[in-house]
Formats: sequence, C-alpha cells, structure tokens
Amino acid sequence: MKTKKNSVNQITEGVIWKQLLFFFFPIMLGTLFQQLYNTADAVVVGRFVGTQALAAVGGSTGQMVNLIVGFFVGLSSGATVIIARYYGAKNKKELNDTLHTAAALSIVGSVIITIAGIALTPFMLKLMNTPKDVIQGSSTYLRIYFAGIIFVFIYNVGSAILRAVGDSTRPLYFLIVCCFINIFLDILLVVGFDMGVAGAALATVISQAASAILVIYALMKSKDMYRLKPKEIHFHKFLLLSIVTIGLPAGIQSVMYNVSNMIIQTSLNDLGTSTMAAYTAFGKIDAIYWMISGAFSVAITTFIGQNYGAGKYHRMKKSVAVCLFMDFIASVLVSILLLSLGEYLLRMFTTDPEVIKIGMKIIHVIAPSYVLFIFIEILSSALRGVGNVLVPMLMTCTGVCLLRIIWIFLVIPEIPSISDILLCYPISWGLTAALFVIYYYFDQKKFYKTHIDH
Repeated sequence: MKTKKNSVNQITEGVIWKQLLFFFFPIMLGTLFQQLYNTADAVVVGRFVGTQALAAVGGSTGQMVNLIVGFFVGLSSGATVIIARYYGAKNKKELNDTLHTAAALSIVGSVIITIAGIALTPFMLKLMNTPKDVIQGSSTYLRIYFAGIIFVFIYNVGSAILRAVGDSTRPLYFLIVCCFINIFLDILLVVGFDMGVAGAALATVISQAASAILVIYALMKSKDMYRLKPKEIHFHKFLLLSIVTIGLPAGIQSVMYNVSNMIIQTSLNDLGTSTMAAYTAFGKIDAIYWMISGAFSVAITTFIGQNYGAGKYHRMKKSVAVCLFMDFIASVLVSILLLSLGEYLLRMFTTDPEVIKIGMKIIHVIAPSYVLFIFIEILSSALRGVGNVLVPMLMTCTGVCLLRIIWIFLVIPEIPSISDILLCYPISWGLTAALFVIYYYFDQKKFYKTHIDH
C-alpha cells in the first residue's frame, strides 16, 4: 500500500506528463505480454501450417472468443469495484464474501459457456459465413478453447481481485510466465508434433490453466485480509446483484463492440479465405495501436479520479489536454510504422503474396484513421474518472457500434470491396469523436462552473 500512496502523491503533485508516462508504461508492458500471448498461435500456425490454418485461429474464431470473454471481463469488473471499496474500508467479511461470490460466478459462468460454446460452434461459424475450407479448423480450435474457458474466467477474475487490493505486479508476472509457456507449447505441438490448429488450441488452454493455477495459489496463500477458501465459494445474493449491476454496462458495451465487429467479419468472410487470413494477420498488427491507446485510457482515468478526489480541478483539465497530445503523437507514429513497414510485419504471419497484398489494403484504410479514435478513448476515460459512465457508454455504443451495423446493411454496395466494408471504421470514429468533443466541452463547462465558481 505504500507504493500506492506514493503514486497518489505524485499524480496530484508531480509534473503531469511525467506522471502520465509513469502510469502508461507499466500498463502497456502488461498489455504487450497479453498481445504476445494472443499472437503466438497466429504466428506459428500461419508460418508452419498455412493460410487456412491462420484463418481458422483468427477471423470468425477470434471474434467469437472476444465476444464471450469481453462480456465476462466487463461483467466481472463489478467485483473489482466492490472489492476495492471493501478493502479500503477494512471490511474483511464483505470483502471475502464478494471474493467468493466472484469465484462462484466465474465457475458457473464458465460451465454454461463451455456447454453452449461446444454445442453452438458449427452454427455460429456458418452464421458468420465462414469459408468452407476454414470451418473444420475453426470448429476444432473453438471447441478445445471452450473446453478450457474456465481457466480464462478464473484468471481474469483472480487478477482483477489482486489489482483491486493494490497488487498489480503478480498478475503481470503470471502473464509473462504463461506467455512463454504458450509460445514454447505452440512450437512443440504445432511444429514438433505436427498437431496443426488443435496443437495451437491446446497450447493456449494449457498456458491459461497455468495462469489460473498461479492466481488461485496467490489468493489462497494471501496473508492480507482477503483469502480464497474453496469451501466458502458460493453466491451471496446481494453481492451477486451488486456485481451484475455495476459490471453489466461494461459487459454490454463490450458485446456491442464485438457484435459490430462480428458483422464486419461476416462481410469480410464473403470475400474468401485470403481476405479472412489477411484480416486475421492485420488484427495482430493493429493490436499495437490498441495496446498504446488502452494504456493511455487507464492512465488518464486514474489521473482524473485522484485529482478529482484532491479537488485539483484545473490540474484535471490540463491533464486531459496533455494526454490527448501524447496519444496524438503515439497514434501518428504507429500509423507511420504500419504504413511504411506493414508488408514486413505481415510477413511475420504469412508468406502468401495475395494475403500480404490484401493486408496492405486494410492497413491503408485503417492506419491513417487512428488519430480520430484518441478523442473517444481519452475523453470517455476522463468522463469516467469523475463518475460519468452512462453517457460515454451510450455515445460509444451508438456512434461506434450502431453506425458500423448501419453501414454494413444499408450503405455498402451489393458486391463490396474490402475498402467499402472497412470504411465504417474511420467514418464511425470520426462522427463519434465529434460527439465526444461537443459533449465534453459542455459537460466540462458545467463541471467547472459548479466546482470552481462555487
């Protein structure tokens, strides 16, 4: 807790740009290893098995996994908020009741998703117009993944609990260890034992099991006021309701994002396996930007929240401007990186000339538009830092998600090109960014009049 106190003092007193970077880099490091973890399957499979296998571990498969896991992570964020509150209040009983309720939620939720996922995988893949030469590999990967999804849920809930009580280092260490386990097993099972897509899926499940075991061990051996006791895992009705009430908006927003992306993926699947593989490879490269953007988001939310509590309102206003500028510079640099080195980055995943050519088309549509998203990311995070969560969620779901769906079904031509489909990203980002700038301006005008003038 000493480190946490020192961080709060630095945030409210130190040089703004330095303290933003102080938060930014550790968060980005954790996200980097998360991305390496997720990318290993695509790199090994794409290079050593082929284009169909690359499409099978990404594309429709990736969208379905993101939909399920994203919703649960959003939902479980409610537990993080409640546990942090009880930990700060030194309320040991309620804290442990919440911890065991969250553990029960992860177990029950994973059982339901495992059964539904294994049963519905073929139907969902066909619904997304997955190419016939990819369906078998995608089904294999997803069914193995769903069989082990309990480990994903346990790790995410456990690491969220540790962060809620101020321990952000051990979840990072666990992720680093499991990242290397996943890479080693990918090479061993896919290349060494020639298991193809099934080997990649098994490598992922085994490494996720390792991360779940590590986080369970940390919670069970805790000497702090929180401690996991398997015999006490059950639902506490009031606490379950509280977790769902707080976490559901985040879960809904994640679902909306992923549903719109699944619809886009479905449209891209109609263009063939090469397009599907190219979009899978691009998704791994594109994660460079989202890693940076997400880290700035967490940093500014923390910065705004702590300065709001300290009553330093002018510092809040200045920090938003500084963070926007820093994210703008980072976005421009990533855009330049992808536009200039995109072909070499794509070759990490495939040697197929057609896939690389399509991948570069995708990069030329998406990469120049990153600068538009900074206003959505930073301004929405700043608003959440002062407790304004409903309006940012509604604007994001409507502006980003709904606009994409409208674009796909009503705007694009009957026989679209990949550029026609992907234009929904810069258009939706631009319109939503304008909404956020307008809303933020008037909201802050009202905020400062209320808090400073009075």
